[in-house]
Amino acid sequence: VQLQASGGGLVQAGASLRLSCAASESTVGPYVMAWFRQAPGKEREFVAAITMIFGRTSYVENVVGRFTISRDNSKNTVYLQMNSLKPEDTAVYYCAMKRGQIDGRSSNYGDWGQGTLVTVSS
Repeated sequence: VQLQASGGGLVQAGASLRLSCAASESTVGPYVMAWFRQAPGKEREFVAAITMIFGRTSYVENVVGRFTISRDNSKNTVYLQMNSLKPEDTAVYYCAMKRGQIDGRSSNYGDWGQGTLVTVSS
């Protein structure tokens, strides 16, 4: 499956952005779609994930209360609503997809989008 991420940009601290990840095939099924991010000089880290059937979610601790992941199976799309953005949220954001259960390890995701850059200025 091909994943197309979009929605990144340059914003000031405290602003909001919504990222989208569109899949080329149906996302209805035992799949998990996730967002990871990679800041310059750092390893890729898990941000959030959602199960596509039941909509169960998981977040990394430092985005809880600020980011919300959601899905629209009719559009084969997952969203990441990011509010109260901080400079430390600056990174390239990648969407990814796997079968099975939510997993924070990037190595367990087989399909990846191309990434979208989010830059938060102070």
